[in-house]
Amino acid sequence: MFVCEIFKSIQGESTYAGLPCVFVRLSGCNLRCSWCDTPYARVSDDAADLSVDEVLGRVSELGCPLVEITGGEPMLQEEAMELASRLLSAGYTVLIETNGSVPLRGLDEEVIKIVDVKCPSSGYAGSFLVENLECIGPQDELKFVIGNREDYEAAKGFLEEMLRGRTEKVLFAPVRPELRPRDLAEWILKDGLRVRLQLQLHTYIWPDERGR
Repeated sequence: MFVCEIFKSIQGESTYAGLPCVFVRLSGCNLRCSWCDTPYARVSDDAADLSVDEVLGRVSELGCPLVEITGGEPMLQEEAMELASRLLSAGYTVLIETNGSVPLRGLDEEVIKIVDVKCPSSGYAGSFLVENLECIGPQDELKFVIGNREDYEAAKGFLEEMLRGRTEKVLFAPVRPELRPRDLAEWILKDGLRVRLQLQLHTYIWPDERGR
């Protein structure tokens, strides 16, 4: 598989935020979101071509029970599902972060899916595969990256029309610096939404530092 980087850091997002975590960032993405914070992972030009065994070895060396497979878009690589299953078998808690535009069927049910639903400012509104909702369970998470009021209203509409109780783990993340976290917080409170305001912890600890 084509691997951009493997590193240990503090989990900056999701309901696992704040915990030490090993990140396996795969290369290649089918989208080009306007606010993408890892553009270097979009292509595989400089990626290392590693086997699943080699990735498992590197993860083991970093000594952390929580592992996230991310990208790019990890589900573009067939080996991502094998990697996730083998990490689970080895006793790890496994997260996978995906942009929601690639089928999730076939992933081990124990993998915790963090699924992005693209809002209008990303440039890819409507890219989410509705069929992926069938793969979302109570342990999984939906993430909305929000850059303005239009994005917020789109995310709120999705929750009202599509979510239907599949999970209560819903993340609203403001795009920095386009949207102040305070503004997003006030919208959430005013509308009484049961969502988690998500700030990227790693960007406050290590601003613009790759591999963190």
